[in-house]
Amino acid sequence: MEIFLIALVAFVVLLLMTSVRVVRQGHVYTIERLGRYTKPAHPGMHLIVPLVDRVGHKINMMEQVLDIPGQEIITKDNAMVGVDAVVFFQVLDAGKAAYEVSGLQNAIMALTTTNLRTVMGSMDLDETLSQRDDINARLLSVVDHATSPWGVKITRVEIKDIRPPIDISEAMARQMKAERLKRAEILEAEGDRASAILRAEGQKQSRILEAEGRKESAFRDAEARERQAMAEAEATRVVSEAIASSGTQALNYFVAQKYVEAVSDFATSPNAKTILFPVEATQLIGTLGGIGELVRDAVTPPAGTVKTDVPPPQPPRGTASGSPYVGSVPRAG
Repeated sequence: MEIFLIALVAFVVLLLMTSVRVVRQGHVYTIERLGRYTKPAHPGMHLIVPLVDRVGHKINMMEQVLDIPGQEIITKDNAMVGVDAVVFFQVLDAGKAAYEVSGLQNAIMALTTTNLRTVMGSMDLDETLSQRDDINARLLSVVDHATSPWGVKITRVEIKDIRPPIDISEAMARQMKAERLKRAEILEAEGDRASAILRAEGQKQSRILEAEGRKESAFRDAEARERQAMAEAEATRVVSEAIASSGTQALNYFVAQKYVEAVSDFATSPNAKTILFPVEATQLIGTLGGIGELVRDAVTPPAGTVKTDVPPPQPPRGTASGSPYVGSVPRAG
């Protein structure tokens, strides 16, 4: 009897243990009653009917990553490329994910691989290399629409790598190099053009300023000549008035002054070592005598004062009457 009670208690404990199910966070269990799906069991503790209910599938409800193995795909222009991709998905309905498809991950992988070949096979090689975002968007739309009856949401589809053939890679590298050289030459030509334009503009402005300077200089020169002519005219008028009022005395003074200046210019000339005075130099002495007379007349004291006579200048020593030269003065060499 005691053995029977012990066995009965052990059986009841075993039934209680089998009737309690604890679901972990991030998972959903499917409860089957007599082999038929009845309800999902969400995270927490659940009681089921022993020997009648059981846990069918344990579905992971977290977002999962599915790596698509490398695929060899022929593009629209018959180029063979290798492609690797990755798919992010999340189960939204545990019942559909468990009973609408067999082998959920394998089904998603096969569906993604097929559509990847379809999408990239309809594009040229250049498009596949430059339009990854477009490929990802098209794959996401197609695969998500196909997996929606399974209670699955495809969150992202990403192309990890596209590997063109080696010969095509080398040709692309040469093309890229040629394109960059072309851009460099274009930029250099544009720089030369801009530099030439700037130089031409600078030369234009320089010539304009130079012409304006010549114009201003010519105007100033003309104004200076005009003023000089006016000054010479005024000087001539004053000299004429002096000659008219003083007679030959003023004329002799001016002639003597010019003669002395001319002799000074001869003395400072770098082209001669010796200065030869002509016979007419005696006239200079007479002119100097006239200047002395002018000075005496100018300083003659009034009546009642004693007048002092100024002796006339004597001719230089060594002069001979009838000689063609009065004398010569050697210059310091």
